[in-house]
Amino acid sequence: MKLSSQLNAFQDRLGHTFDKPEHLIRSVTHSSMSTPHRDDNQRLEFLGDRVLGLVMSEALLNADPNAAEGLLAPRFNALVRKETCADVARQIDLGAVLKLGRSEMLTGGRRKEALLADAMEAVIAAVYLDAGFDAARKLIVTLWGARITDVEADARDAKTALQEWAQGQGEPPPKYTEIARSGPDHAPIFTIQAQLQSGASEQAQAPSKRQAEQAAAKALLARVQGETS
Repeated sequence: MKLSSQLNAFQDRLGHTFDKPEHLIRSVTHSSMSTPHRDDNQRLEFLGDRVLGLVMSEALLNADPNAAEGLLAPRFNALVRKETCADVARQIDLGAVLKLGRSEMLTGGRRKEALLADAMEAVIAAVYLDAGFDAARKLIVTLWGARITDVEADARDAKTALQEWAQGQGEPPPKYTEIARSGPDHAPIFTIQAQLQSGASEQAQAPSKRQAEQAAAKALLARVQGETS
């Protein structure tokens, strides 16, 4: 099977040349483009998530042989969560080669965080099926790079950390409210407000609701921790 020049260039960015190109093609095919004769990447996404998890578990143990499970778990979560997978996908411009249906194309699918994260996991699975676990491990360690060693010891996502802080103060979980949405449909910008029962709040903007919620939570957590320190 012959690959397009665009997919050949992507292989160079990825750092893996496929012996069976059909694995790569399937990994970049979104469900909006699936047909009875063309499989989408959803099953590969399922497999890739497990391969990524195993590689990251191993890498974290090797990076810090003395770390307790209580430190390893939040580091692991920070490295495999959707936001990180999407960041890696953008790093190799995975969005440029995704095969999307018209509706996804018109709504900016190539930039959607969830879609990019899922495709990144599917690509990992494609490499695993094409060349085995060692090749998948090499790919992941290379692409994640310094993220593995630089991940913070208390690396929890900001929403979880803020909720835990609130519970520690005897408050219910914070509320997240969409304050505004601007920009065209294919590239929206969301403004989200995170607010505690006490009334403290912060706002943040991002291309996805999830990113904006995380940013607002991070800002609010920094504020309330600063006020109580």
